[in-house]
Amino acid sequence: MSSQSGTLSYLPPGEEFADEEEHPWKILFQSLVRVKTAFLGSLFLVVLMFIAASAPLIAPHEPTKVDISQRLHPPAWQMGGQARNFLGTDALGRDILSRLIYGSRISIIVGLSSVLVSGVIGITLGLISGYFRGKIDDLIMGFAEIQLAFPFILLALTMMTVLGPGLMNTIVVLGISRWVAYGRVVRGQVLVAREMEYVEAARALGYPTYRVLFYQILPNIMSPLIIIASFAVAGNIISEASLSFLGLGVPPSIVTWGTMLSEGREYLRVSWWMATFPGLAIMVTVLSINLIGDWMRDYLDPRGRKDF
Repeated sequence: MSSQSGTLSYLPPGEEFADEEEHPWKILFQSLVRVKTAFLGSLFLVVLMFIAASAPLIAPHEPTKVDISQRLHPPAWQMGGQARNFLGTDALGRDILSRLIYGSRISIIVGLSSVLVSGVIGITLGLISGYFRGKIDDLIMGFAEIQLAFPFILLALTMMTVLGPGLMNTIVVLGISRWVAYGRVVRGQVLVAREMEYVEAARALGYPTYRVLFYQILPNIMSPLIIIASFAVAGNIISEASLSFLGLGVPPSIVTWGTMLSEGREYLRVSWWMATFPGLAIMVTVLSINLIGDWMRDYLDPRGRKDF
């Protein structure tokens, strides 16, 4: 309702707040819902995180419980299968479904934690390199070029051989091995941002260097970093599975999808379910993350916002 010169007028129903700016989170959610593939990927990841968090409550069996009398039972819908082991059992009689549920925890932990490690290292070094330039820039980027000269899997295998298998070692190795992508992108963005007026104004006001870097520059260059991180989570899940498959990742005593794949490769002809179900879990999880990454790339691109 508005009033002008003593005259009252009413807006049509539903348009009272038409001029109010929508909340950014609402716009983000609406954009996600419009992109069906990204929305389905998000739903799958939400369900996966719930399953991982609730593993002790929803897993039908202990994932490490050995029962030789139940070894190599097929899934419940196949001849010889049983309902208590819906996805079958492995060579030691352990329930495949329970191991998949518990294995999701490691995949999520490794995927997110290693991205955090690589992001902190890469962003920090990229900020320093791009802002100070000169010899510091040459030193950091020279080290990055040396690391890029080594194939990722070779570098990871070498580091894991030295450090030994373990969950924390796997996270550290994946984090250190993938910081270069963040560092190079941040450096390029900082080289441009450091000449912008808002950065020059901050320096003129006497802001300390750390404040200029982390409070002025970093928030304005986060879009490409979010996209890199979304794809890196998927890459780290695959890398963890690869290292575990080769026996250099997480110890066999800890259930992971990669370990399940490694154990199932010897039984592909007689027990296809041992390798198929963890392989499908990895594939769907990585696909979901990549679909969300594609959506985020388009959403954060100002030239593509018109499509949302």
